[in-house]
Order: sequence, then C-alpha cells, then structure tokens
Amino acid sequence: MMPTPLVPKLTFLATIAVQVGTPVEVGPALDGHRRIIPIVGGSVTGPELRGRVLAGGADFQVLRTDTLTELKAEYAIETEDGERIHVWNFGLRSGAPEDIAKLVRGEPADPDRIYFRCSPRLEPAGERWSWLRSRIILGTGERHPGEVRLHLFVVE
Repeated sequence: MMPTPLVPKLTFLATIAVQVGTPVEVGPALDGHRRIIPIVGGSVTGPELRGRVLAGGADFQVLRTDTLTELKAEYAIETEDGERIHVWNFGLRSGAPEDIAKLVRGEPADPDRIYFRCSPRLEPAGERWSWLRSRIILGTGERHPGEVRLHLFVVE
C-alpha cells in the first residue's frame, strides 16, 4: 500500500489589485478571439509584500470559447522599499457563457460563479525578494469593472 502523499501548504503572500484600461480588440485568430488589456496601475497589499503596480504592462487574452479565456499578463510592481519585481502570469478563467460574456463587456459578474486561477512567476531585480525566484506561486482571481484582484499564495 502506498503512503498518502504530502499535501503542499499554501501561505498567503499578497493581493494584487491591478487597474486595467479599455480593452483593445485584436479580433479573431486561429486559436480564438484575441484581446489586449492595458495595465494602468494598482496596489499590492500583504503581510510583508506591499507596493504598487506600475503602469505599462498588459494582459494578452485569448477567448478560446464562450466559456474559457486564457490569460497571459506581464507587468511590474514596485515594493514599498523601492525594489521592482517583474510579474509574468498565466491564468485560466472559465464559467457559464452568460457570466463570461458579462466580464468581456466589462460588467460585474459574481466571482463565486467564475473559475479564475493563475500561476504567476515573480522575478525580483534586487536581493530583498530574491527568494521568490525559487518558489511556486498560485493564485485565485476576481475580475471587476476596471480592476483584476489576484490573491497570491506561496506553495511551501
């Protein structure tokens, strides 16, 4: 009989509230409908990791079906102590067609009805947060009008 595998522990790192601009509709592609969502700012709040989201990033989305969106965001945050961290985030968002349609139109949808999970890679420029390079981060997300909230956890 095989022993029960060890379940990884998750430790809350921070919530990133990403402010987003008006979507740029790229249009139909072979693999779905493409959109680019500009990242215009935001905040980072956590027990230790705190700071702001820098303007200039974007979320490159592919609406694979009317129920599934693939997200690839790239942006930077600046911590309270001035260190910059590059964020590269892959995520999936799925739900009922009517709920996903609301999000695409920029309307509110009940976050409990949406599956939104992500696996960001955080690459710090300095030493204070260098330990993040050697950790896997998982997150849950919520899409609100004008904002995306990511709740990030370190896999211990």
